[in-house]
Amino acid sequence: MKDTVFVFARAPRLGTVKRRLARGIGARAALRFHRAMLFSLLRRLVAARRFSTVLCVTPDRARIVLPGNLGRRIAIRPQGPGDLGARMARAFRARRAGRAAIVGSDIPGLGVADVRAAFAALGRARAVFGPAEDGGYWLVGLGPLRPARPFGNVRWSGPHALADTLANFRGRRVSLLRRLRDVDTEADYYAARTPLRRSEDADRAGSGS
Repeated sequence: MKDTVFVFARAPRLGTVKRRLARGIGARAALRFHRAMLFSLLRRLVAARRFSTVLCVTPDRARIVLPGNLGRRIAIRPQGPGDLGARMARAFRARRAGRAAIVGSDIPGLGVADVRAAFAALGRARAVFGPAEDGGYWLVGLGPLRPARPFGNVRWSGPHALADTLANFRGRRVSLLRRLRDVDTEADYYAARTPLRRSEDADRAGSGS
């Protein structure tokens, strides 16, 4: 079975995405950033041809049109109801028998090489996490043997999200990837420009393009 990458993202609509960032750079600039980040990530994952890529969007009824031929190569699914943990658990249940990873769409340093590293880590660990600088995580990957409630009792959107999740994996082998920074504020936005260029250059080099 082919490994699966779920990209979790909010549907790109003016005024509904990256609201903290929008307070610093404006709603239209925040929307452009969100769209650029999301579509760039999807293109690179599809070009790698190593994974099945599924875009999981919220809100559930949102209609999203992908550029170019991405719409023919990427499945789009609603995230469904509940908090982030409930939505992620639902995605993993859809791939109960195989290996899967969930990534966010606002991590400028994230490249295909990081996703490859996550699945490589699942060859020896039950779970893999990409720690974020704010205490959360930008990737979570699971193999077939998982806790019953991998995301139970997690304090989301705060500095304890990764630590709380790791508590659910106590006694199981877990691998950690490199620490990356997501983009929530104007300061994050301007700090992200160099890592974004580096990750895209690394992906192009890895694909031989």
